[in-house]
Amino acid sequence: MLIVEHLNHYYGGSHSLRDVSFEIPMGGCTALLGRNGMGKSTLLKCLMGVLPTRSGAIRFNDRDITDSASHVRAGLGMAYVPQGREIFARLTVEENLLTGMAAHRGKSGRAIPGEIFEMFPVLKDMRQRRGGDLSGGQQQQLAIGRALMMRPRLLMLDEPTEGIQPSIIKDIERVIRALADRGDIAILLVEQYYDFAKALADRYIVLARGEVAQTGSGDEMEADNVRRFLAV
Repeated sequence: MLIVEHLNHYYGGSHSLRDVSFEIPMGGCTALLGRNGMGKSTLLKCLMGVLPTRSGAIRFNDRDITDSASHVRAGLGMAYVPQGREIFARLTVEENLLTGMAAHRGKSGRAIPGEIFEMFPVLKDMRQRRGGDLSGGQQQQLAIGRALMMRPRLLMLDEPTEGIQPSIIKDIERVIRALADRGDIAILLVEQYYDFAKALADRYIVLARGEVAQTGSGDEMEADNVRRFLAV
């Protein structure tokens, strides 16, 4: 579904992604792990077209999107929830969710699918409240809900547990697992919280100094001692 081949990215003279290659199949959850500063967020931004790449190739559903704009990638079914959520603070929850339909403008009505509120009931209760008035955990649920409004084939999440209370982390874990189990969406999860990643990962990729240091199946994470890549 998503194929990344020999991807390289530079911040000025700093070589931040080094010959990165991997594949993500349809269905399931792939955890992208590594310490801070190893290139995880940079990689997601390159995949979404937010940052340019120096060389290499990105293919999505057999289409070369290496040079495609972000909105083109979104229209093809790629959704990205950035670190920090970036919801619209002055818009209501309902208005925030509706912005997620921009990639499919003219192809569907303006109704919010019931499954969004089934996954995140708090959003239904607060649909007329401004996004900036929500707690951090509620904003994270809103950001994920907004991305799901795009009906994505690939959902990329950048540290969805950061700064979130444990009860909402469990809610987010439940939603990610349910989506992965459906089999019609692939999830790429950037995470530093090892136990959260291990609970969800069908596959894992470890980045170290901008390179793929290790890969494997989720049930091999303990045997492969993946935790050592996250230790300070």
